[in-house]
Amino acid sequence: MRVAVVHHWFVTRGGGERVAECIAALFPQAEIFTLVASPAGLPETLAARRVHTSFLQRIPLARRQHRHFLPLYPAATEAMDLRGFDLVLSSDSGPVKGVRLSDGATHICYCHSPMRYLWDGYEAYRESMGAVTRFAFTATAPRVRRWDAAAARQVTYFLANSKYVAERIGRCYGREAEVLPPPIDLHRAAAVTDERPGEHYLCAGRLVAYKRTEILIGACQRMNRRLRIAGTGPEEPKLRRMAEGDARIEFLGELSNEELWREYARSRALLFAADEDFGMVPLEAQACGRPVIAYGIGGSLETVCGAARGGECEMTGTYFEQQSAESVIEAMERWEQTMESSFDPQIARRWAAQFATPLFLERYRGFVLGKVPEAAEVCASVSEAAATVLH
Repeated sequence: MRVAVVHHWFVTRGGGERVAECIAALFPQAEIFTLVASPAGLPETLAARRVHTSFLQRIPLARRQHRHFLPLYPAATEAMDLRGFDLVLSSDSGPVKGVRLSDGATHICYCHSPMRYLWDGYEAYRESMGAVTRFAFTATAPRVRRWDAAAARQVTYFLANSKYVAERIGRCYGREAEVLPPPIDLHRAAAVTDERPGEHYLCAGRLVAYKRTEILIGACQRMNRRLRIAGTGPEEPKLRRMAEGDARIEFLGELSNEELWREYARSRALLFAADEDFGMVPLEAQACGRPVIAYGIGGSLETVCGAARGGECEMTGTYFEQQSAESVIEAMERWEQTMESSFDPQIARRWAAQFATPLFLERYRGFVLGKVPEAAEVCASVSEAAATVLH
């Protein structure tokens, strides 16, 4: 059996890349396909694997500015000809669900989200663009959206990383999706058990517009709280200007995995303002025994146990209702005054343990072999795959 693993692009290392890495570890002989790849975005465990890229790889700036090449996505995806492969396993929040397949091939798509800038977030992305970019995007996006919907009909089975995304898959594509939460590297938490939390708050992740880091800075400035910011991204210059001269706001830059997990363990709480499809960062913080104050929508409702969930889980944090500094302040005050004293780090750790990488590997492997039993001959065991990715 020939197996291909497909991921939309390897340009940064995040949750999507972690999923692709785990899928590839279960199928060690599979060939890897992606639109574009850079050394910084390719997981170390895939460095020695055969990685195929599309013609976009040869276009200057395509790796750094891949989202500006939206009109070329359909052609680039279809040019990745996977005819001859029996089983195609994709990790996708882009267009690669539309790869060309042999008749009778099985395509299992782990969908992180339908492309937001084509579907739910179309107007917001459009309004954030300059005049020239907006004109080009408005002219081309409807065609790519139609192509994306048609590509989704070619997928044999969908998996979604959250209930939130499963609902979006149903709304955008008219397809059902089984929910399988992504893998969290909880083993890293064992290395920081001796760390003690301080008085500062933390936010972590890519500094991009939808993360809304500016409202966290504004809230901490107004409450006279320290905030440490881990990560880099296109919003960083604007955020640094906002915090210029304020010693309470610290920019840590891009951290190694070990440094980031120490930051989780040392924080008073994680602040999380994004409307995320799932969001691994809150679970990583909880694995370190730290609470999360999160925007109460989307994936955060599935990864953080706050009052909005009722009695289905014990408290690991709280939510704020709006993406505004005022709403963040209200939640921080509520947490500090009435909830923080009863927080139990062990409850947070137990909650996060449900999302451990070996559990993802076991569930994903079971799903694939349940649909394609003959893939067992080329599928690694959970322990073998875990040994590859848990490093």
